[in-house]
Amino acid sequence: MNAFALLTATNGNLTFNDVVHGSTFADWFASQLSNFTPLNVVIALVEALIAGVIISLVYKKTYRGVLYSPSFSLTLILLCLVTTPVVMAIGSNVALSMGMVGALSIVRFRTAVKDPLDTAYMFWSITMGILIGSNAHIIAIAAVIGISVIMLALSYFKFRNPNAYLLVLHYTNESSNGYDNERMPNVENEIESELKRGARTYRLRSKTVTRGGTEMTVEVRLDHRADIVSNMLNISGVVDATLVACQTETGA
Repeated sequence: MNAFALLTATNGNLTFNDVVHGSTFADWFASQLSNFTPLNVVIALVEALIAGVIISLVYKKTYRGVLYSPSFSLTLILLCLVTTPVVMAIGSNVALSMGMVGALSIVRFRTAVKDPLDTAYMFWSITMGILIGSNAHIIAIAAVIGISVIMLALSYFKFRNPNAYLLVLHYTNESSNGYDNERMPNVENEIESELKRGARTYRLRSKTVTRGGTEMTVEVRLDHRADIVSNMLNISGVVDATLVACQTETGA
């Protein structure tokens, strides 16, 4: 007699002793192991971990922003690990699946995703968790390998063009530092020379001159974003240099 049959036979009047010392607990435990064994859970989690690490490495390799976030890469791994046991628990149980949907519907995620490509990576991690949790191992292997190759190929061929950034420079006017009349043009000439050496292309976006100094914003396309900033700071008269990713970088 299984747990449901015993519960029906006793009209639902089961005590704690019936569950622990009777055959109900054994039947319940056996029914749990009939769905999936601890070994299956461990294997599925290991597969999800491997798939999540692959997705995280591909994300790191194809990332084209200014500040890489290691926490987001860890989130991709965690999404794959969390989704796998949820799908394994649901299985073919319609009632449980509806309960899961209802529980997840009250969750509201407030973190804004800056790059639409990050959302695609999140869906990729969740999809891998669903495939592994539903025992579609062949499809999961093909998906993680195929998508990884496609993303790496697109990153190398399509997105190999220099990334677009905004370079914000603050340099000092000759009036505030006592430079001679030729000093100010020399600072701008040195900046322009460095832009020609370090950037593939550049275009002046704005230039603001105040009594305290000058602010120049230049749109640049370059491969090595750290070099041009340090080189600009080596120019005498440049106070600071800031490099910011353009909003249109993902589509560049």
